[in-house]
Amino acid sequence: MTAQLIDGNALSKTLRADVAARAAVLTARGHKPGLAVVLIGDNPASEVYVRNKVKACQDNGLHSVFDRFPATLAENELLAHIEKLNADPSIHGILVQLPLPAHVDSHKVIEAISPEKDVDGFHVANAGALMTGKPLFRPCTPYGVVKMFEAHDIDLKGANAVVIGRSNIVGKPMALLLLEAGATVTICHSKTRDIAHYTRDADVVVAATGRRNILTADMVKPGATVIDVGMNRDEAGKLCGDVDFAGVREVAGYITPVPGGVGPMTITMLLVNTLEAAERAAQA
Repeated sequence: MTAQLIDGNALSKTLRADVAARAAVLTARGHKPGLAVVLIGDNPASEVYVRNKVKACQDNGLHSVFDRFPATLAENELLAHIEKLNADPSIHGILVQLPLPAHVDSHKVIEAISPEKDVDGFHVANAGALMTGKPLFRPCTPYGVVKMFEAHDIDLKGANAVVIGRSNIVGKPMALLLLEAGATVTICHSKTRDIAHYTRDADVVVAATGRRNILTADMVKPGATVIDVGMNRDEAGKLCGDVDFAGVREVAGYITPVPGGVGPMTITMLLVNTLEAAERAAQA
């Protein structure tokens, strides 16, 4: 059996067309959705991510502001800039690109963003609200994965789901969203003694560790859905995920590729969150 590919590029196009249509309606009413992206320093990977986010806004009818600062920017100056963006009615979403330089406390920076403009869903108010099932924003990557399940009618009610990884950005919120959808969830991580013991029984596996080949074909139940959130490089410098794609593809029922799987969905859900923030502001 060869797994069916879950194409993140194709699904993104569909969702972005809906964003563009809704953004046009808001803009016509004088409420153009706006996203501010803040980049500190010159991390090459961060620059690529930021460029893609700004372009996605422009392509889909959202107003975007790109604020770039040197790596030497003082923490209090960054906090003051965020305060200014919080007060700007033309900005509905604020995204500070991580990682930040060592002298800046990223927790303090995230907490400085107004929860109503926290389109990444990282603020403690949104993280806590996710725990109760009532967040203003769901973190973009796990939210994108949920949309993938919905698009392929993958029923999560009663499913055994394993999340490999426990980060605040993907692992923990992914587990909560799976739980909300009715799955029975296990979280595995670097201290888990035998990951395969859990994954072999799983109907759904989400791998989000940043470690190549953490999931191999012998660890996957035939017909399972495998979502690869990882972003790594192989020996040849080629982009790859956390999953041994060639092997797992022959066992799984559904699988996401890297690139072209979860990646495009993350930026798409950022647009969705920014649009929803603008819609809420327009209603208020």
